[in-house]
Amino acid sequence: MNQVWDERYKEQEFAYGKEPNLFFKEWLLKLKPGAILMPADGEGRNGVYAAGLNWQVTSFDFSEQGQSKALGLAKERGVNLEYRVGDLKELEFGKESFDAIGLIYAHFSTENKSAFHHKLNAYLKPGGMVVFEAFSKNHIAYRERNPKVGGPTDAHMLYSCSEIEADFENFEILLLKEEEVLLKEGKYHIGMGSVIRFIGRKLY
Repeated sequence: MNQVWDERYKEQEFAYGKEPNLFFKEWLLKLKPGAILMPADGEGRNGVYAAGLNWQVTSFDFSEQGQSKALGLAKERGVNLEYRVGDLKELEFGKESFDAIGLIYAHFSTENKSAFHHKLNAYLKPGGMVVFEAFSKNHIAYRERNPKVGGPTDAHMLYSCSEIEADFENFEILLLKEEEVLLKEGKYHIGMGSVIRFIGRKLY
């Protein structure tokens, strides 16, 4: 898996652009800065944005190429970013050590998806927030019509609202909906897509 992403991220151009995801940006501006964990942060566009708002950011991804570009972007923007390379199965963070988790197009393998969400849950403080946007199961049809919109080709890696409710059952749901959005993120998220958007506050 890391080879796939290294190939994508070794291009000079940023695969999904340098600017943050719009939904992530909208919600982060509403939250008080603290410590935020950014899984699957790729080339760092979202983590670097959070750092620019005075969040203490810990990012991780499979790709060393992604890490290199993220740290370069952080330097360019004059912010600090902690970035670790590895699989969530291998990485460990402190229990209840984060105030927020940003899950932006963090698509995990079928067998690990729910387990990873539960593991991330343990790293979040009670009262902490999850900001989530990822492709819905209905996105397959959008990708078939327009491959440039990107996203997994395996429907099992995509999300439904019911899956999110089950994986984050100890959360107050502030927002959970499937929505059609127009993506303009670099060269790999271009066009109309179907996404799940979720904002949740951990209760316990």
